[in-house]
Amino acid sequence: MSATPRRTRSDALKNRKRLLEVAARVFAEKGLDTAPAAIAKEAGVGVGTLYRHFPTREALLVAAHHRQLSLVCDTATDLVARYTAAEASRMWLEHFLDYSMANSDMCTALNAAIASDADPFAHAHALLSGAVTTLLDAGAQDGSLRTDIASGDALLLVGGIATAAQHATREQVHRLIGLLMDALSPWNCSSSVSD
Repeated sequence: MSATPRRTRSDALKNRKRLLEVAARVFAEKGLDTAPAAIAKEAGVGVGTLYRHFPTREALLVAAHHRQLSLVCDTATDLVARYTAAEASRMWLEHFLDYSMANSDMCTALNAAIASDADPFAHAHALLSGAVTTLLDAGAQDGSLRTDIASGDALLLVGGIATAAQHATREQVHRLIGLLMDALSPWNCSSSVSD
């Protein structure tokens, strides 16, 4: 009898994961106005199942964004395990900014979600801060990044590029990444940055 609740919980988790995968893809491909019923159908679950997990469109949107951003931020740890911190940082920045450019409408929708019960940006800030800190800490260890830059300052620079990316070409974004990497390089450091 104890196996049934486990299976039910396992099925519920599987359904939730599937809904988030489909929602992220569908919102990116078809727009944020896509009906939740269409997302449920594509995920192979009933509308009731979707609304049990995500009672509003905003809740689904925020959860899909969190899941996708978590996947992007998690790559920082994987990259520093395989490359120098400088190489990992460049790759992570390219990955994050590709995600940001592909999901530019998400921020507008998340602003509307702030009016609900939680601030969706607090979670996003924590994820991004963790990824940037991972990269900077690795750079301090292997010597490939400056050690005098606070993670909050680096995160503001990344945010500035992400904002500019909404109105820039991919080539311009890659040039901005190059400029940021030059700023993070210990070999181009002429003066220390104070907190």
